[in-house]
Amino acid sequence: MKDQIWQLQEAKNKFSNLVEKARKSGPQIVTKHGKEAVVILSFEDYKKLIPHKNNLINFLRKSPLSQSGIDFSTLRQKDKPRNVKL
Repeated sequence: MKDQIWQLQEAKNKFSNLVEKARKSGPQIVTKHGKEAVVILSFEDYKKLIPHKNNLINFLRKSPLSQSGIDFSTLRQKDKPRNVKL
């Protein structure tokens, strides 16, 4: 893990090396004043961390079934919920 920690000045001086190391060896930690400040990671690793903003409707719109004639605008009814006595 020690080879994955960079002091800020070293990270600035060797930024290309830092980027390559993040792409090939995984996330790299950059410290500032001896404290962990940021993590440099590959875009592939970043994509794994961010939430996917897909829902069923968007998934179906992008699928081959989108040409099947389904009217997606009527899939969710906007009626008020029914009254329930508790």
